Amino acid sequence: MRADRFAPLVGLPPIVDGGVRVLVLGSFPSEASLAAGHYYAHPQNQFWRLLAEVLEVPLVELDYPTKQRALLAAGIGVWDVYGLCQREGSLDASIREARPNDFSRVTRLATRLRRICFNGKTAARFARQLATQGFDTCVLPSSSPAYTLTYGSKLGHWREALLPALRIAPR
Repeated sequence: MRADRFAPLVGLPPIVDGGVRVLVLGSFPSEASLAAGHYYAHPQNQFWRLLAEVLEVPLVELDYPTKQRALLAAGIGVWDVYGLCQREGSLDASIREARPNDFSRVTRLATRLRRICFNGKTAARFARQLATQGFDTCVLPSSSPAYTLTYGSKLGHWREALLPALRIAPR
């Protein structure tokens, strides 16, 4: 057993600005993301690949600051439902003693925010709470490689959820 097993882990800051129309909420950053200091850093996570295809922007090849700017330019923000937790490994099922993020922090800044998409079922536990605040919510199939839905099916769901909210026509 590691000595730091129960040390609290602190999540990442939101990627958000006043132009965000869609917020994608995950559960909590993976070990790889925490170590790198950026969202969806594990190379097998399909998040950047999915958004690259939806937005038709080569996100996968870009450095992290450029990825952030590209998302914000498209009106997409990213954050997690939990800001603090205890967890061994990266699986959502291992999250313990989780403390939710203060969503009002983001909603005050992102005044154009209308849709909140949850990246997987763990994050979706907050869907009802945010829907009662007037947001359109949807649950996306997780971008995690642990979620075994085919990539093509995931991509279809992500396109269906994001494109109408962003008013981007698929080509």
